[in-house]
Amino acid sequence: MGQKIRPLGFRIGITEDWRSRWFAPKAAYGEFLVEDQRIRAYVAKKLGFAAISKIEIERTREEVKVQIHTARPGLVIGPRGSEIDKLSGELEELTDRRVKVSVMEIKNPDISAQLIAERIAEQLRHRSSFRRSIKQACEGAMSCGALGVKVQCSGRLGGREMARKETQILGSIPLATLQANVDYGFIPARTTYGTIGVKVWVYLGSYGDPMPEGAPQGRRRSHGKRG
Repeated sequence: MGQKIRPLGFRIGITEDWRSRWFAPKAAYGEFLVEDQRIRAYVAKKLGFAAISKIEIERTREEVKVQIHTARPGLVIGPRGSEIDKLSGELEELTDRRVKVSVMEIKNPDISAQLIAERIAEQLRHRSSFRRSIKQACEGAMSCGALGVKVQCSGRLGGREMARKETQILGSIPLATLQANVDYGFIPARTTYGTIGVKVWVYLGSYGDPMPEGAPQGRRRSHGKRG
């Protein structure tokens, strides 16, 4: 049997940084964990149009810092920062804490695994050919500097009665190598004939090597223990 694991979870604490960074006493740990999930779900639902790759959360004694990685920062910030101020206020009401929202631009969305998966899912929802969508995504990522890309779609592809799996790989995907910078994205595409799962792996090279321009930044910033 193959030993399958999420690439991010495999590398967290070794070559990747945590997506939530805070310390908490045992009594408050569960509350903070659920709160982080609520923040991510709220932002993803409200800004689903803004091509969000990931949401990072840091906590201090005074406030919660939310960093949104997006390919469309102008839509998130709004004119003169009005939208981001509005979002901060809504998150403060949601969490009953002071919230500071910042935005980081993804300069090359064609090699962000999560954004590739979302783009394929959107095409599947509009009944595009799944083979064409997968092929275009793979070729687009390779042309933008990725060293390897793998796309896997599972479900009632093309509206067929029997669910099946379609996979395409270009280049190399060294999933078992911890020093390999492999970006991973997953999203379910809910179509009229059922849910199709879309998984994307993008190999960007080894940590420490020059990354393709605009590649997602995920290298650990420190080696201390995090919450």
